[in-house]
Amino acid sequence: MTEASQSTNKPATAEEIAAVITEFEQYRERLLNETMAAAKKAKLPQKTALAQLEPQLAKIDLTLEKLREQKATLTEAN
Repeated sequence: MTEASQSTNKPATAEEIAAVITEFEQYRERLLNETMAAAKKAKLPQKTALAQLEPQLAKIDLTLEKLREQKATLTEAN
């Protein structure tokens, strides 16, 4: 078994989940900003760029929601 798969067997702490949430939020913001900057350079309409990006943003938002729920559950349990 690899070290990574072994570490997934132990439950994450609220602090670890909070760190992942922060990283995802930063990634989402960076993705949005960089995509919009690239679209502007390519002279693509903002609406077109957002439409292409929306499925990825929706996945990130769903993941963030699930992580926030996990963190809330862990925080309540402690």
